[in-house]
Amino acid sequence: MKKLAKRMLFIGALMLVVLTTGTVGLVLIDGYPVFDAFYMTVFTVTTVGYSELHPLSRAGRVFNSFIIFFGVTVMFFAIGAMTQAIIQLELGDVFDKRRMRRMIDKLANHYIICGFGRVGRGAAEELHAAGVAYVIVDRDPERVDQAVKAGMLALPADATRDETLHAAGVTRARGLIAALGTDADNLFVTLSAKTLNPMLNLAARVSEEAAEQKLRRAGADAVFAPYAITGHRLAQALLRPHVSQFLDFTDKDLATDVAIEQVRVKETSEYASKSLQQAQLRRDVGVVVLAIRKSSGEMLFNPPAEAEIQAGDYLIVMGRHADLRKLEGLLTEVRA
Repeated sequence: MKKLAKRMLFIGALMLVVLTTGTVGLVLIDGYPVFDAFYMTVFTVTTVGYSELHPLSRAGRVFNSFIIFFGVTVMFFAIGAMTQAIIQLELGDVFDKRRMRRMIDKLANHYIICGFGRVGRGAAEELHAAGVAYVIVDRDPERVDQAVKAGMLALPADATRDETLHAAGVTRARGLIAALGTDADNLFVTLSAKTLNPMLNLAARVSEEAAEQKLRRAGADAVFAPYAITGHRLAQALLRPHVSQFLDFTDKDLATDVAIEQVRVKETSEYASKSLQQAQLRRDVGVVVLAIRKSSGEMLFNPPAEAEIQAGDYLIVMGRHADLRKLEGLLTEVRA
């Protein structure tokens, strides 16, 4: 758009120069009244072909010949530039949409965010920080434009429709976030997405507490009530300010290189069937094991040293990013 605006400004400046030069020249050379000189210049440049308003001298006709040559050239240039700009605007939008769809079609194991309001934008920021691929789906063209300008893949469509979810690659996706404006829409998206991809990991937002169980029965793996969560956090900030500060720290990685991550223990890892004491993760890797999520679904908080790490378990650990990457490599490494 900036390039188009500069081009139109340049064309306008050229036209103004030609009209001004022609008007001033006719006034000075043949004594034309200002309006007549301007009118004569306009129909000369536009090649309308009226006769001379007042007889021109030889000098006036020579001058008018130059006005015809430069003026017509500028007019043709302006028409061509405007035509090119219109074609670029029309076809450019089509090409951008096709390129966007081709990029989405190539995605696999990505995430889909349905709704790009405040909750959806927050989810997109978190996924972007994690460095994973994701697609925005929203029916509001302005929100979609906002996402595209921010460098995100986005579809301007109704997320509650099956064809929209197919276009977003739901059958190839790893997870979906239902962050639409109403609980009914989020429930509909959950039902449709789980039907199309039963293995999809799905998180949904909910406004009314009564809808939470419905979303879980529809297949949502996690349901969050933003208003209830905000209320709890506000109360914690007053009752337990240090706890609240720690939670903010773990959520946002404030000014540090520390994060909390989940790492799966693979069957081929040499750490499988070892106790935490034998693994010595804190000493050798520099991470702290906060909990172990057992493959059975049990969550073991603050595990003792004798707690055994089994294949398929998830370790909830806190440490620096480099140490977390090192741990991930160790737990997925094939035992010698």
